[in-house]
Amino acid sequence: MGWLQNKFEKNFLITTVDYVFNWARKSAVWPMTFGLACCAIEMIASSTARFDIARFGSEVFRPSPRQSDLMIVAGTVTLKMAPVVKRIYDQMPDPKWVISMGACSSVGGPFNTYAVLQGVDKIVPTDVYVIGCPPRPENLLYALLKLQDKIDQMSLAKKPTEVRLDPNMVENFKRQVMIAQTLGNFACVRSRSGQAKNERSGIPLRSS
Repeated sequence: MGWLQNKFEKNFLITTVDYVFNWARKSAVWPMTFGLACCAIEMIASSTARFDIARFGSEVFRPSPRQSDLMIVAGTVTLKMAPVVKRIYDQMPDPKWVISMGACSSVGGPFNTYAVLQGVDKIVPTDVYVIGCPPRPENLLYALLKLQDKIDQMSLAKKPTEVRLDPNMVENFKRQVMIAQTLGNFACVRSRSGQAKNERSGIPLRSS
């Protein structure tokens, strides 16, 4: 028995399936080429030789959401852009993660304007928030490390909990998008009296 132990003790590696899967996932997190505003410039800078995001296995920025597992929302998310962001997120394969980079992406920026979504977490579940306006590439690298720590805690036995948003918040957001689309695409028609009206609602409009 002692002979068998001495013969095979250096030829086996004992570990868990979760450890192997999590190690592979966190060591090759592929971001998507997705920039919305000035924060995207800092995201691009993180892939240069000075900051070298390749040290963490995330240098492969993919052009397609079907080849990516990380969305870095870098910049302002307007109401017209929000449905596009949600559609791209839905096209990404599971498991997938989201990093909100910058103040505009996290809380809508310094101003509460009608045209900007006040936080990307209202439409997609967000894992890590990066502060700054714009944040430096080091902040993004730190967020990537925090995301790797989160991936390291995942388990195949327990699927990631689906983040369900507040239904009232989702309905309010849809209503705002519909209002924005209506105001942006309304058509005026002339009634018999010559007064301009909104084609969709029939509300009289002030003539110029």
